[in-house]
Amino acid sequence: MKSYGWKRLLGLVPLFLGITILSFAVIHLAPGGPSDAKAAFNPKMTAQARDRLREIYGLDRPLLVQYADWVRRLARLDFGRSFVDGRDVREKIAEAIPVTLLINALSLGLIFLVGIPLGVAGAVHEGRPLDRVITAGTLAAFSMPAFWLALLLISVFGVHLRALPVSGVHSLAYEEMTWAEKWVDVARHLLLPVLVSSLTGLAGISRFARGSMLDALRQNYIRTARAKGIPERRVLYRHALGNALLPIITLMGLSVPGLLGGSVIFETIFSIPGMGRLFFNSVFTRDYPVIMGVLVLGAFLTLLGNLLADLGTAAADPRTKTGLLS
Repeated sequence: MKSYGWKRLLGLVPLFLGITILSFAVIHLAPGGPSDAKAAFNPKMTAQARDRLREIYGLDRPLLVQYADWVRRLARLDFGRSFVDGRDVREKIAEAIPVTLLINALSLGLIFLVGIPLGVAGAVHEGRPLDRVITAGTLAAFSMPAFWLALLLISVFGVHLRALPVSGVHSLAYEEMTWAEKWVDVARHLLLPVLVSSLTGLAGISRFARGSMLDALRQNYIRTARAKGIPERRVLYRHALGNALLPIITLMGLSVPGLLGGSVIFETIFSIPGMGRLFFNSVFTRDYPVIMGVLVLGAFLTLLGNLLADLGTAAADPRTKTGLLS
């Protein structure tokens, strides 16, 4: 198990470097730049001033030289300073990442705690009314745009019912609250963002769990277990579900990129000061150090999620370590 883990970990190093190369090239080759973004707010800025800004930011050097310099700083965990306000990029990310990780962790937990039982229930009651209701509901949720759902929930619960806050992560009087009141206040602010973030993933994992469970129920060992007179509950939840969860473990790692990417949408709509909103604002201002810092951290979390999913699959089914399933 240890050798398999080290092989998977070492294999992620070139992949991580490839992601940084592509990200660095794309953001620098895109039209516009930091000086153009500043000029948009200052029409009186001359061409000489723009060239001076490019020189200050080091953007007048060849792209390969810029990337090599960036990699050297990355090795020291130095993401540089923001082109907008001159602050350390690590400080800006450190302020934004806790709320994003909290929302994504809650969303991932909701996805698997609700999605897997729904999928299993649909498979067990295949073709029955319960299965049809679950299928219709999950397909509707899967096809629903996240931004449209966010605006709909804001309109219903925030504007018409005035039952939930629709922006930020806490109220203005947060510091004056007791610990219990703070927990309730944060929970009320995060309820809608977590719901929007998890709905599409919940629908997807439910359909995936249903298909995986149906495949497991059609295997010969399930027929053998039933023929031996083993209780149906034990057949379903010990024999079938255990094998049906193997591909779902792998899907856990693949869910991380979608959650992080979706953060840009709901954090912007709900005015949440997280990584998604930080990335969104940085793209518009062409703040290259912040953009690369967010992309690198997102890539790291994505690769870490995939690694943990692979290790979890290997622990659940040792055949994956020897390649017997390929």
